[in-house]
Amino acid sequence: MKIGFIGLGNMGAPMAANLASAGHEVIGFDTVATPDGLALAASASEAAQGADLVITMLPNGEILRSVAAEILPQMKNAVLLDCSTVDVASARSVAAQAADLGCAALDAPVSGGIGGAQNGTLTFMVGGPESAFETAKPLFDIMGQKSVHCGAAGNGQAAKICNNMILGITMIGTCEAFALADKLGLDRQAMFDVVSTSSGYSWSMNAYCPAPGVGPQSPADNAYQPGFAAALMLKDLRLSQDAASDADADTPLGKAATALYQTFVEDEGQGTKDFSAMLPRFSARSRE
Repeated sequence: MKIGFIGLGNMGAPMAANLASAGHEVIGFDTVATPDGLALAASASEAAQGADLVITMLPNGEILRSVAAEILPQMKNAVLLDCSTVDVASARSVAAQAADLGCAALDAPVSGGIGGAQNGTLTFMVGGPESAFETAKPLFDIMGQKSVHCGAAGNGQAAKICNNMILGITMIGTCEAFALADKLGLDRQAMFDVVSTSSGYSWSMNAYCPAPGVGPQSPADNAYQPGFAAALMLKDLRLSQDAASDADADTPLGKAATALYQTFVEDEGQGTKDFSAMLPRFSARSRE
């Protein structure tokens, strides 16, 4: 395929490189980044021109809408594959705009972080037409290990924000429990050995343990340098609460997790730390 790739940051650049390594013709564009080894266009519309499929990896819904308005008229029945994490309304607006111009749009946010982008092990949650999903499926198989078609336009974003709301909540719970275990005199390894094989099992505990030296290697073992930055978790939690408000859904734990990460990121200046760095925060605090 001839692929335009717009957004070559920490996630987009390795995704584009994996597609190029697999033999696809990839032409990239970014307003800032100029990664080595990729053919680069002078504009987003140039990257989209003549492409069979255009992939976007962008910071937010406002930028996605702006880029879509620029590139869709150039696409001529190509598929727009947006891998950004944005609000559901923006995903559905772009899909409607694409349909009006005779194109198909997929919202396909990812899970797996920078390591998953580099290693081609991402998970894609995809909303949009089944036929477009089948067109993009060979690319998902290069960039990731799993892709799930979640239904109509916007449902990929819905799946992503619901997943990450669970992740934010369970990480806070895991960090709180370790901090409590410390103050009760329970060894962290013993805590892990019990919880990781009991009813407290979770991805936050078993695969991404926030306690250094316990469980598999994680950002906690690298001074909480981010695999998934706390600022990005806050972004996703805010998206979940915006969606909950629009849908009239009661999400008290999601709301509480959003407030805690807002304090951690904005008031305490820890946005560049991994989102699991909540553990040293709780460890240093006394009960209010």
